[in-house]
Amino acid sequence: MEPMDLVVLADDEGNGVRIRVLGPEPSWSKGLAAEIVVETPFVTGRTNLFLSERKLRSWVEALNKLEAGEDVAWMEWDRGPCVSIRLTGDRDCPEVVVNDDSYSMVTVHVPVVLPDDWIEDHRARLRALLDAWSVSAH
Repeated sequence: MEPMDLVVLADDEGNGVRIRVLGPEPSWSKGLAAEIVVETPFVTGRTNLFLSERKLRSWVEALNKLEAGEDVAWMEWDRGPCVSIRLTGDRDCPEVVVNDDSYSMVTVHVPVVLPDDWIEDHRARLRALLDAWSVSAH
């Protein structure tokens, strides 16, 4: 399985949050190794993340809520970082909040102007990931 971006919330101003899936997690046969990457003109950082099938199902639920106009906090109750998406942030555009209380104890707020089709794009990214993961498991 080749590394791939599951989440890309970025704009033309240079602000973005990505979740890059690196491949199967060697120490956990039912999981994927990933990383959250924050890139802005002001700050850049990354933190490790482990994705399970349950977390990927909850991403589907999060996309459904976002499509319905609701803000979401994905992975809020899991150990590890949480990614929240506020559809109208403090700067009148969507805002992505990465909260890494369990490791670095840092929270980053990233305003992003998203394209109109971003939710469908993320559904396609998830389908591609699940297809690749399914093929690599056999």
